Amino acid sequence: MTNPIILLNPPLDEATTRGLRAGDEVRITGAIYAARDAAHKRLIAALDKGDPLPFDIQGAIVYYVGPTPGTPDQVLGSAGPTTSGRMDRYAPRLIEIGLRAMIGKGNRNAEVVEAMRRCGAVYLAATGGAGALLAKRIVRSEIVAYEDLGAEALRRMEVVDFPSIVAIDSHGRSLYSR
Repeated sequence: MTNPIILLNPPLDEATTRGLRAGDEVRITGAIYAARDAAHKRLIAALDKGDPLPFDIQGAIVYYVGPTPGTPDQVLGSAGPTTSGRMDRYAPRLIEIGLRAMIGKGNRNAEVVEAMRRCGAVYLAATGGAGALLAKRIVRSEIVAYEDLGAEALRRMEVVDFPSIVAIDSHGRSLYSR
């Protein structure tokens, strides 16, 4: 018997993320944010200066992606996950101020997992190499900040039934260590 698919609608609360288990299949509908390492570096610089972030991080989901330009019939081109390890130096601080979920590919370091455990966040894995298919789940995209970063600008994306798997849950259980 397979587990049911869990539907997530951001912003997420701690009770929702604490209820997720490594291996759960989820579908996300709602607003998520696209940001890679260059945008993360700027987010942390803003926090260091005491400036507000350019989006509400409370309960947010950040997708580690740098999408390609769209086509006439699609909002964005390929939108596959990037390797999450590049964001590991920034993630704990963002988790501590309210980031509830991250989407990417690859394992996370011990500091990120500990922040997730402490704050009730989860790490979701999207299928690498499936960027064209994942892009079909993005119905709207707008640049929120850092437009000069091009594909790596901070974006707000509306997604419908965006598929991912809970790779590391808020209790520290990981598909990578099975």
